[in-house]
Amino acid sequence: MRGIRGAITVEENSRPAILRATEQLLEQIMELNQLTEKELVSILFTSTSDLDRVYPALAARQLGLAAVPLLCLQEMAVVDSLKMCIRVLVHINRDCRPDELKNVYLKGARILRPDLVCSQTEDSKGEMS
Repeated sequence: MRGIRGAITVEENSRPAILRATEQLLEQIMELNQLTEKELVSILFTSTSDLDRVYPALAARQLGLAAVPLLCLQEMAVVDSLKMCIRVLVHINRDCRPDELKNVYLKGARILRPDLVCSQTEDSKGEMS
């Protein structure tokens, strides 16, 4: 079993913005790692306390991940930490080296782990290109 990390910041505390950002993050993780639903063991989501309009896991359900166990948690409140942020840990069942997996950090969350940011670039709207 392996884990893939990711994070994204959200423009505003609204249901559509949270779901859109979470969907973008999950789609990028799935695409860049060529994941299939069969490989997914579970997905843990955390969000900062300023995001409280919807569970990020709903975006995974709307993407069709109906059989994958999901859990949403609140991120620790650390002084001066990044706000409006959703983080994810995707557990997968794959026999590979950790360096073969691509962690995905989008928008303002790119500052969290610059050492893990994949080689993809984002445009001014935070979209992958």
